[in-house]
Amino acid sequence: MNNIKIRKMKTSDKLGLLKLLKRTAMFSRQEIKIAAELMDSYLKNACQGDYRIYVAEISDGTLAGYVCYGPTPCTENTYDIYWIAVDPSLQGRGLGGKLLRFAESKIAVLGGKMIIVETSSTKRYKETRKFYLAKLYRIGAVIKDFYKKGDDKIIFIKRISKNYKLREGGNGKMEKTAA
Repeated sequence: MNNIKIRKMKTSDKLGLLKLLKRTAMFSRQEIKIAAELMDSYLKNACQGDYRIYVAEISDGTLAGYVCYGPTPCTENTYDIYWIAVDPSLQGRGLGGKLLRFAESKIAVLGGKMIIVETSSTKRYKETRKFYLAKLYRIGAVIKDFYKKGDDKIIFIKRISKNYKLREGGNGKMEKTAA
């Protein structure tokens, strides 16, 4: 996926990103509504600091995916990655990993030391959980029946250091290199 450009979200991207979320068939109406609220907050004031949203765009201008992250309230140097979504027609080609590495590197520059990602324990999210484990996240906590009976919240954690920058190694895994 070398023809991908990652850039800040623009107002004109919102409808396309919401359609992309629907096409993934992974998110409920309520979840997509929350994503829209985060987009609105960001678009209203991109300097607000709570949410940072970047889109992945193919060279022809087609939206391919996006990532939303921000500082975790009431913490020091902890960040949440709230959303990563990739168009279903482009999944499995490394774009999700590229968006994740992009967010991780931005968080490192901001002085982030810990990244939190939350997801569901249901079968539907099995590939999502495998994705984060492959990207060197570890399970930090499981909250039983959080979303509903039988649907636990899985909290993934990755610690990073401001003394290192993140890059993709030849094996596709993240490596630390001197900054």
